[in-house]
Amino acid sequence: MKKINILLFAILAAVSQQLSAQSTHDLLVSGAMDIFKSDNIKIFEKAQIGLEANYFVLRNFSVGMGGEIWTKQKDSFVLGFRWYAEDHIFFRFRGLIGANDASLGAGWSKPLNEKLRFEAIGDFYFNQSAFALRAGVSYVIR
Repeated sequence: MKKINILLFAILAAVSQQLSAQSTHDLLVSGAMDIFKSDNIKIFEKAQIGLEANYFVLRNFSVGMGGEIWTKQKDSFVLGFRWYAEDHIFFRFRGLIGANDASLGAGWSKPLNEKLRFEAIGDFYFNQSAFALRAGVSYVIR
């Protein structure tokens, strides 16, 4: 009975890793919105939304591009990369062309199903000296 339990556990672990992990050459399309940003004076005074696509060069490293849309600032084209320390934890660096800024961040992703994920990300913007927390969804295209 103990061998069967170990075998079932191994099978479940392998299947769950397959459901949540990305693979080389996958495309991750995501959109997120700032929930909090340290330079906001009033609640709902301004909004910031990010859209991006990340291509996985390696299983744990992706290069990406996208855009940042602001209500009170110039929109920006974004180039960057993500490094996944673990399937659900990542670090990212992005250059924002238009805002003339760069951000360094960390994030967490929670698989909702095989392709859809919830993401929570914290970013520090160098030129603005601002910190932001954002939440969004991403979709894996295999």
